[in-house]
Amino acid sequence: MPLHNPASASVTFPTSSSISATGIPGATSSTSLLASNASRKGATIFNNSTADLYVELGGTASTTAFAVKLDPGGYFEVPYSYTGAIAGIWSAANGTALVREYT
Repeated sequence: MPLHNPASASVTFPTSSSISATGIPGATSSTSLLASNASRKGATIFNNSTADLYVELGGTASTTAFAVKLDPGGYFEVPYSYTGAIAGIWSAANGTALVREYT
């Protein structure tokens, strides 16, 4: 049986020429990691702490309501084209979140 190859598709990925680097101190209350930014192309978060970091997209972070849990030394790439606010909370207040925003 022959295979059918449909017309080709072209995908253009957004490019970034600017990076904003921030270190956010660990805290046991919900803390802003990134403000909403319509120009954001991407973002990364590295948990540079000995405590767990709970990350929430678009809301208040808590240890029971979160999008992703980063173990110490954990790394998260924010979903492509998400431009909303990002918050985090640690299980203990030490270390930092190393945040990079690409615009």
